[in-house]
Amino acid sequence: MRYDLDDLRLFLHIVTEGSITAGAHRMHLSLPSASARVRSLEHHAGVALLIRGRRGVRPTPAGTTLARHARDVLARTARLESAVASYTRPPTAPLTLLGGGSAMHRLVPQALISFLRAHPDTDVTVSESRTPRTVRMLADGEADLGVVLDDEAGDCGLRTEPLGDDSLVVIGQAGGVLAGRTAVTYSEAAEHPLVGLDADSSLRRWIEKHLGPHAPVARHRTTVANLNVLVSLAAAGVGLAVVPRRAIGPHQPLDVCELREPWARRHHLLAWGVKDRAASTATMALAEHLRHAALAEPSLRGAHADSGGRQPFQDG
Repeated sequence: MRYDLDDLRLFLHIVTEGSITAGAHRMHLSLPSASARVRSLEHHAGVALLIRGRRGVRPTPAGTTLARHARDVLARTARLESAVASYTRPPTAPLTLLGGGSAMHRLVPQALISFLRAHPDTDVTVSESRTPRTVRMLADGEADLGVVLDDEAGDCGLRTEPLGDDSLVVIGQAGGVLAGRTAVTYSEAAEHPLVGLDADSSLRRWIEKHLGPHAPVARHRTTVANLNVLVSLAAAGVGLAVVPRRAIGPHQPLDVCELREPWARRHHLLAWGVKDRAASTATMALAEHLRHAALAEPSLRGAHADSGGRQPFQDG
């Protein structure tokens, strides 16, 4: 039988998250659509791949085997794209990749490491850029790929595809003021000392834009330029911080609360430039490395990174 790569990515998301709903969310699919894709996989395989229960799903032995081989297939596909791409673009014409500060934290570096190792003859120019500027540069043919935020990209006229969740949470020292809480508003967080990113950082400017002129006055004990440093300060009890959930390591000693604001729900999109409508093989290979890096990011559904007191439900 033939396996669709997107179906394999969806199945891996579902196995990683333990939920068809969460897997569908990461692929920007509706739950009925994701469930239909899984049923189709099971039909063609001729065996059940998931065990469905009140608290989500887990793979059957056949599903575990499929997930293991799916990871290998996707990794080999990325290497294949990379190997061929090295012959299609002269080394004097580097690819241009743009992304916001959150994407530059872990997603882009991981993709760059694997891509550049596989493409010794292809260079990549990487720049941090907020979504409006990234969209303009892609539309003007000044960049090949960009990682943008869905709510700011809107109907930009560019080719886009979902890349992963980038929702914001409030973090603090384990056992501190957030202990026992699963969700807080920004106003509640601002009642306590905060630590944040520098005023000119893309994440800080994005948050302040959505807070508007009537935002509560917050005391920032310090500001830093790096998300890793910011998370470390919050873990040490210096102050609370608003960060993307994906910036938190799976074993960091933190209390994590959902940020109860509509603007805190956001997603990364992969956007394509228009300077080469028939995108080069190298561009497509870099895009595949970005997809693989997004897929490989660790699940944050542990005890300290719970997404906010959801009740168990029938998933499927």
